[in-house]
Amino acid sequence: MGVSGSGKSTIGAALAERLGLPFVDGDALHPLTNVERMAAGLPLTDDDRWPWLAAFDARLADGDVVVACSALKRSYRDAILAEAPAARFIHLTGSHELLDERMQRRTDHFMPPSLLESQLATLEPLAADEPGLAVENVGSVDAVVTAIVASLGSEA
Repeated sequence: MGVSGSGKSTIGAALAERLGLPFVDGDALHPLTNVERMAAGLPLTDDDRWPWLAAFDARLADGDVVVACSALKRSYRDAILAEAPAARFIHLTGSHELLDERMQRRTDHFMPPSLLESQLATLEPLAADEPGLAVENVGSVDAVVTAIVASLGSEA
């Protein structure tokens, strides 16, 4: 989980590969209206996000899977946990400068850098009573994935 530019797709795919699990990129589940809205520089509302989050239900019901999803609000994470009580959230973090730099470099993504501020304003970081951990996404993909796997192992 995390804001755009935090590395959800990259780290999620690498984590899934390391764990031998399927990977689902939440960006692929957005309805066209959401993609068009974001591409136009308009932030999503809760009303835009709820149908998108519902699209995860079938994927989560399949069992062990790594999903890249912004899950910016606690209410969204609570909805995910209602479908998949064993879910663990990995909140990928980074400095504002790093997130902006990553978004500026992307040429093949519908989310414009101008929406970073709205995502940061919407973000409700993981609370102490939520299942998961925050990981700063700096360094190599392998190092970040190794840190996540080690932390998940210590939760067991």
